[in-house]
Amino acid sequence: MHDNARPESDGDKATDEFGIPSVMPMPMQEDINGAGVVGVYDLVCVGFGPASLAIAVAIHDKGISPRVLYLERQQEFKWHGGMLLPDARMQISFLKDLATLRDPRSHFTFLNYLHSKNRLVAFTNLSTFLPFRVEYNDYLTWCASHFDEYVRYGHETLSITPCLVEGGRVQSWDILSREVTTDKKTIVRARHIVIAVGGKPKIPTALSDPSPDSPIVHSSYYSHTIPRMLADKHRKCHVAIVGGGQSAAEIFDHLQSSFGNVSVSLYTGDSALRPSDDSPFVNEIFDPDRVDEFYDLPQGAQQDLLHRNKATNYGVVRPELLDRLYELMYHQRLHEPVESKWQYKIVPRREVVGHDKQSDGRTRLKLRNTLNGSTSLSESMFDKVIVATGYVRNAHEAMLDSTRNLLETGEFDTGRDYKVRTVTDSVTASYLYSQ
Repeated sequence: MHDNARPESDGDKATDEFGIPSVMPMPMQEDINGAGVVGVYDLVCVGFGPASLAIAVAIHDKGISPRVLYLERQQEFKWHGGMLLPDARMQISFLKDLATLRDPRSHFTFLNYLHSKNRLVAFTNLSTFLPFRVEYNDYLTWCASHFDEYVRYGHETLSITPCLVEGGRVQSWDILSREVTTDKKTIVRARHIVIAVGGKPKIPTALSDPSPDSPIVHSSYYSHTIPRMLADKHRKCHVAIVGGGQSAAEIFDHLQSSFGNVSVSLYTGDSALRPSDDSPFVNEIFDPDRVDEFYDLPQGAQQDLLHRNKATNYGVVRPELLDRLYELMYHQRLHEPVESKWQYKIVPRREVVGHDKQSDGRTRLKLRNTLNGSTSLSESMFDKVIVATGYVRNAHEAMLDSTRNLLETGEFDTGRDYKVRTVTDSVTASYLYSQ
């Protein structure tokens, strides 16, 4: 990427690195927010996490130089910063990095990162395909640092509006963003857009608490808030965890191994914590050549396949972590046969359906027995409740609200190439990715 962050000027040729004709240059114009169009690009990526970073790497490796801009709400690159726990490992092979399967000779492979950090030999001695998550975040950050001049950190995208030309053709898009620290609004224009903003923390309605002193914390903020609260080793605390997946189990493990002053109760509506399935035959569903096969299936068959393979990733825990947690529970049983006296508890078949916040800021959970439907209150009052219930992936809907009249089905359905389906071919490309 040589000059790809440079907006087009009136003297530039109207070329399109992505093979779609254009009639650039386009005039600058003001909008109702008072933010002028300050640049025109071939491609703007909304969000700069792993998905957009992989695009940046692919563009670099192909040796092309379109005008590209990346807009990222965070002030710096960080991948799941709230869950970078010291002992947490990746759940997929490092070979599925940003480049290896596409081009093993790329500068941006995980192995080349290790080589550049002088850790390749030492990492080889670990005999693992699963790096620590903090190391993988450092790898992604190292890759992202190569593209700093093309990224606007601290910019939250507010809306994306189609620009119409004669005949009703959508020739480009105006992307309105807000600088987080100053609230200054800016518009950039792009021929093509990629939306890869990830998910928003999902907190069940039963645990909603907008108050500034809320004891409810989503798992994505765990490492930013909870360890600081527990820093006083002499202060006894009670923490509840809601959820039965990898994040819930990792937080349970981290609390019991790092803070002797905390009592922890994990509640899951399932009958047990369940293992993830990354066996080789099952793992083939993620092979690149399976994408076409999946896409060509009828919708009912697609949903059935997703349901049958849910254990690869959703609401499950890696087996080695389950083994470690079970050993912890066994040690407690060895020294204290009365479960009600245990410091660390895993409570199955209990769905959290409400909470009762006390005057001192602590809260008691309302629990529903998933076997018989009866309800009860938790035995303990909790200083904090950590909600590990996943994410909602609909941020693109508000951004693209002005485009609904262009959609083929009224929903943001995508084709095999991830391009949003529109009612006509007279729309330049917009793509949706999840990360």
